[in-house]
Amino acid sequence: DMIIMQHLSAYELDGKKQQIDSSMVAYGENQTYTAMAKTVGLPVAIAALKILNGEIKTPGVQRPISKEIYKPILKELESFGVTFKEKDVPYLGYNPENVFG
Repeated sequence: DMIIMQHLSAYELDGKKQQIDSSMVAYGENQTYTAMAKTVGLPVAIAALKILNGEIKTPGVQRPISKEIYKPILKELESFGVTFKEKDVPYLGYNPENVFG
């Protein structure tokens, strides 16, 4: 199997609109080590271990938008071949007619 993910993130900094495109492609190895297992199961397992080992200290159920949570998980995912490639691109906005590959 294969998972493809793309994020088009636009923001404004000092009055200038900018965009970052982030993409990830993950391939499964076999019926056990699937791309879905790598991209869903591994982050949950990594987070659970980091909570148990006291590396993530924020209590309760959390969305993974805190640097304390997402940075170490993304770093460890790299060792499993799950990486995002980011590039600065011209601002295209969110108008579908302007989004192209």
